[in-house]
Amino acid sequence: MKSNTENKIIQHMEQGKPQYNFNEVIDRHDTNAIKLERCKALFGTEDVLPLWVADMDFKTPDFIIKAIQQRLEHPILGYTMLPKEFYSSTSKWIKDHHDWDVHREWLGFLPGIVPGLSFAVQALTSPGDEIIVQPPVYYPFFHVIEKNHRVLVTNPLKEEAGRFVMDFEDLEQKFTAKTKLFILCNPHNPGGRVWSKEELKQFAYICEKHQVTIISDEIHADMVLPGSNCMHTPLATVSAWSEQNTVTFMAPTKVFNMPGIISSAYIVPNSELRQRFALFLEASEMNGGNMFAGITAMAAYENGEEWRKQMLDYVQGNIEYLADFLKNNIPQINPMIPEASFLVWLDCEALGMETDELHKFFSLKAGLGLNKGTIFGTGGEYHLRLNVACPRSILEQAMKQLQQAVNSKQ
Repeated sequence: MKSNTENKIIQHMEQGKPQYNFNEVIDRHDTNAIKLERCKALFGTEDVLPLWVADMDFKTPDFIIKAIQQRLEHPILGYTMLPKEFYSSTSKWIKDHHDWDVHREWLGFLPGIVPGLSFAVQALTSPGDEIIVQPPVYYPFFHVIEKNHRVLVTNPLKEEAGRFVMDFEDLEQKFTAKTKLFILCNPHNPGGRVWSKEELKQFAYICEKHQVTIISDEIHADMVLPGSNCMHTPLATVSAWSEQNTVTFMAPTKVFNMPGIISSAYIVPNSELRQRFALFLEASEMNGGNMFAGITAMAAYENGEEWRKQMLDYVQGNIEYLADFLKNNIPQINPMIPEASFLVWLDCEALGMETDELHKFFSLKAGLGLNKGTIFGTGGEYHLRLNVACPRSILEQAMKQLQQAVNSKQ
């Protein structure tokens, strides 16, 4: 009996569409890949399968590589501007995929979403101001707040029925006169939640009552999984107030596996808010990108839909394999099934180890390099984050190593 992924591959072939090979194992040594270069420092050994950094081990799509190669046919790598088509390609993609009419004047280039978070903190708040986040959450959120001398306030997520939900009652208690900003992860990392429109409306309503600006990190917007029956909702679209009080960040780099090319966008409908942010970028000389930033984004948005669909089908298959393997072989580990992205949040409390011991067990006994849950803040205890955007054979090897390590421990 063929799997859903195999059936979809056959459908693509029958329809004459390009078929992409996500089973290919590609050696990333000697490329300065962070996921390899930092293994010794993070895991105490280089002898691990590195399943931690949130990039993919799939080949970057050919249409992106070709766009770069075509530009390199010209012998001068001089100063360049973003192509005008960058903005129209970006706004068309957002309209087609998220039903959001983004006006040209709302849109600007951003040299990376994490830098964008830091720029927003600096541009829209002052030292000593309070900024709220919802842990466990992508850990740079903490860094851009605390390292810029702002005050971190947490509104921890709750886990219900195997997924994260917002704690609105707690959120209401967290606002003070010093609260100036909220940084939202939409969809959520590491839990993979695709926040529903109803949740986002309630969230925006509470922020409106307290007149707090929102930064919405939506880098995983285009990675909603086909098995989730979910749809991404840009926060700025849920109410008139949220449109005027949200700074949205999006990018093609995550979904098309080109994070080494820093190319992102900000969308800010409110002219006053947009001017404050844009002037900060201009004053910092950070409002431009490298010569490949625009052409790769355009190549992705104009040619990438089929690749995106096939990649998500493959990732969905990997998640299903992982969940089935753990259930049947290592039931002590409970995965939170993501609705978006290729990151899986693993609850390992039943293994009976504290988080640091757990992390060492995975790296030194199982030979697996995963993110330690506590770096994501409150709620990360006894958890690890696993990246399944790899060839199935690698994931199968990882699970065999983990099973052997758990069995030898018992």
